[in-house]
Amino acid sequence: MPQINEDRRRRLRELLERRELDAALITEIHNVRYLTGFTGSSGALILPVDGDPVFATDGRYIEQGETETGLEPRLVTGPLPPRLPPLVVEARVRRVGIETHDLTVDQAAALREADRDGSLEFVGLDRAVEELRTVKDADEIAALREACEVSTLALDQLAAGTILDRSERDLARELDNLMLDFGAEAVGFDTIMASGPNSSIPHHHPSSRTVQRGDLLKIDFGARVRGYHADCTRTFVVGAEPADWQRDVHAAVHAAQAVGLKHARPDADTRAVFDAVVASLEPTGYGDKFVHGLGHGVGLLIHEDPFMGETHTGRLPDRTAITIEPGVYLPGLGGVRIEDTLIVHADAPEILTTASKDLRVIGT
Repeated sequence: MPQINEDRRRRLRELLERRELDAALITEIHNVRYLTGFTGSSGALILPVDGDPVFATDGRYIEQGETETGLEPRLVTGPLPPRLPPLVVEARVRRVGIETHDLTVDQAAALREADRDGSLEFVGLDRAVEELRTVKDADEIAALREACEVSTLALDQLAAGTILDRSERDLARELDNLMLDFGAEAVGFDTIMASGPNSSIPHHHPSSRTVQRGDLLKIDFGARVRGYHADCTRTFVVGAEPADWQRDVHAAVHAAQAVGLKHARPDADTRAVFDAVVASLEPTGYGDKFVHGLGHGVGLLIHEDPFMGETHTGRLPDRTAITIEPGVYLPGLGGVRIEDTLIVHADAPEILTTASKDLRVIGT
């Protein structure tokens, strides 16, 4: 049984004890993976405070589940949540935490209805496992480093090749293939390849537009390695020396991102980090052109806690993995975003996405 998963389950048991719960029923599949190592798409974990964990899955994953988790899987046929109460009862527990943020209303109702003798009391877990996941352990940080290294290698190779007169869609496909060639198990999310005026659209979908000389080219991408995601954005100029306005916008975003990195320290208030970056953009005249959040956690999901933005509050834990990604967008003209994935530490963050952040000219 993998030791790292035992350690994570121990931390959850300690949290359950503090909340006076007898057990947790984990159904959110990324949380199941975090606690067991299971990489399939259908599984649940019953974790008593006292007693052995119970891993349940369907017939497709019995062999895989045993190999990956070190546990003896319990076979469940049919939709998982309504079939789980008998296994919970076997654990001789009563007060059980459930992931109400994951279960649908119908699933939660079916779960309660399946407890025919009323022997169980279901209580919301309040994203307890997600709370644990915000602090990354050594295995997670190693996977994130590798995902970011793969991403950087792929970007550098793409940037060294032919860019002019190729479509955004074609370039995005090549970058995705390069990440796979360099060792990614998958692309972490849909690559954003935005050229010229399209670069002013924060989440532009790659199109048939061909890259022209003098375009800004904004690339937001990342590899996935052992389940963990990289997230990186760089903005280039293609085939010509940058125009004055391109230099100006890039310099403003570059400086703002440096402010975000400076303030990303353990126990920093997430809203305060966002406010500091916005304040740094105000003197440039671009403050109102930064139209999205500053960053988010990364890990088994590409977007996970903690989030940094105007409507988010909280503190940054030590050893959390986050992005810092300010951007300035000028509709009809172009936009610049610079984004890094990093690990929060006391002295300085560890920047995992090491590609140059200078305004580089590519595709000449």
